[in-house]
Amino acid sequence: MENIYPIFDSILSLEDKEKMLKQHSLVVWLVGLSGSGKSTLATSLENALHQMGYLTQILDGDNLRSGINNNLSFTEADRIENIRRAAEVSKLFANCGVITISSLISPTQEIRDMAREIIGDRYVEVYVNCPIEVCEARDVKGLYRRARNGEIKNFTGIDSPFEAPVDPDIEIKTDMNTIEHCHNQLVEQLIGKIKFEE
Repeated sequence: MENIYPIFDSILSLEDKEKMLKQHSLVVWLVGLSGSGKSTLATSLENALHQMGYLTQILDGDNLRSGINNNLSFTEADRIENIRRAAEVSKLFANCGVITISSLISPTQEIRDMAREIIGDRYVEVYVNCPIEVCEARDVKGLYRRARNGEIKNFTGIDSPFEAPVDPDIEIKTDMNTIEHCHNQLVEQLIGKIKFEE
């Protein structure tokens, strides 16, 4: 790209920032249907890590769509752009040494592969696995009812596909376990990746 001169080679390294923060950065990418428990797990994970002294940042799909992604619709092209931007922002936080918890439906394998490619080896995919029947019964935001009534188009799981991750780094089954169990499972599987030893 003409007239663009990145200065990546002259800025502080990730290692310098991790040493200062005494933590290893990660992007914890929570994937799953609406109502599966992604946001609940994201906030409980952030609170637990904060109490342990770790610096975190949540990037929630709805929050991003009210700000940086507020010009995007739910067409296939805009869904891809939504995830691309979220992945680039996640990468920026990770490069600052921050543990980033990104909670997005991420409905297709292609989209998740793109996020993993952008973020690199700091990407940890967590599949918040919950059958659509359970998510729809919960319907915490009333979105499934509106989608069934035709008020929302291109709704994931109803008239837009959701491809379950084939090989996630972590799988959490929120329909089969309590939120406390799911939270503990997530913390236990992540803490070894975060701990910093000088």
